[in-house]
Amino acid sequence: MRLKYQTGTGTLIQLIVLGLLNIATGLQSIILTCRHDGTNCISNTLTSAIFYILTVGWYAVMVVIGAGAQERRSRRLAQLLICAEALTALVALFNIKLGTHYHNGFLSLITSFADLVLSIWVITLAWRLMRAGPARVVARPRPRQRQRKTYE
Repeated sequence: MRLKYQTGTGTLIQLIVLGLLNIATGLQSIILTCRHDGTNCISNTLTSAIFYILTVGWYAVMVVIGAGAQERRSRRLAQLLICAEALTALVALFNIKLGTHYHNGFLSLITSFADLVLSIWVITLAWRLMRAGPARVVARPRPRQRQRKTYE
């Protein structure tokens, strides 16, 4: 199955993948903090939980926007989704830059890279949906066939 304009499905995949990766990253952060500095263990756990809730909430909002754009075939919702995904991609690029300079952890670098790739993918889906409008989304436009003249 090829996803040509299914922004709802694309954003749902993004929510699931990044939700799981953020759980793993948060658990890694909690374990490392509790192992090295026991006094900050509780505060880091609360901070990680709040960060996870906000992150999953952001992706859930994008799922709602993506599903609405797909169902209504709305250009405005597709544009809004493109803006939200561009912001997400910008944050992911910033995290990748920080991860390569300060070595926050290999798992957080993988999470940021997956975030960037999935954001770009959803942007392309939304772009195709926005350009097609109410028409059918196709891979590439095909030239119309000329009708042959028949000589009788």
